[in-house]
Amino acid sequence: MSLAADLDLLRAAAIEAGAMAVRHRAQGLNIQSKPGGSPVTDADVAVDGWLRDHLTAARPDHGWLSEETTDNPDRLSRRRVMVVDPIDGTVAFMKNKPWWSVALAIIEDGRPVAAVIHAPDLNETFEAAEGGGARLNGRPIAASQTSVLKNASILTGAGLLESPKWPEPWPPMRVENRNSLAYRMALVASGAFDAALALTPKWDWDVAAGALIAAEAGAMVSDHHGHPWRFNRPDPRQASLVCAAAALHPLIIRRCQPIPLANNSRHSTDG
Repeated sequence: MSLAADLDLLRAAAIEAGAMAVRHRAQGLNIQSKPGGSPVTDADVAVDGWLRDHLTAARPDHGWLSEETTDNPDRLSRRRVMVVDPIDGTVAFMKNKPWWSVALAIIEDGRPVAAVIHAPDLNETFEAAEGGGARLNGRPIAASQTSVLKNASILTGAGLLESPKWPEPWPPMRVENRNSLAYRMALVASGAFDAALALTPKWDWDVAAGALIAAEAGAMVSDHHGHPWRFNRPDPRQASLVCAAAALHPLIIRRCQPIPLANNSRHSTDG
């Protein structure tokens, strides 16, 4: 199959999955808690089941990794793997806030080669195939050309940059947050924000789609040490997230050496 066919498959699936989630929410959600306390709804589970059936039927030779499916080590023997977050930003979804998304990616030999992030409540569909650039609703997008941190716009968790533990205070910037990690990376890809930063481990399903879309838009993506990501490993997490305009990325990496905070636990999360 061509990457164009892969992208067509992911785009159609993400749009249908988003519509399915919206219908479930309109009918009323059954909300439970996962181990660790994060919420999961019956919509998360239903959308995950539909995506698994639909995508694995279309690509039966692909492995599968999803937030709402028990991990199967069989994926490690597959050259290609579907990486899926059926509803990224469940809290926003539950509260009828628009900052949630369906995030789908195809990983080949450890790197994303096709990806879609669909934000149903905003009618925004971000997509990219390896070597083909990135698009929003069919139009090409590009990361910003911002080259200084002062007055840059950054997506990150509340209070992270204000911590007194930073050796060097951050300059004044526009700081906001969005529940969906995938959507944060898409906003960097589109140039709406200059960077996204998180200093805790991130699951592959949260960031795989965003990694490709941001990179194809000209942004840089790595952990806080500047190390590139590799996907479909036994532990499907990345150490941390720095997604930024190309000129800003090294400036952020420099400030993260060493991490001044004590919350870099493998089990920690951010909203």
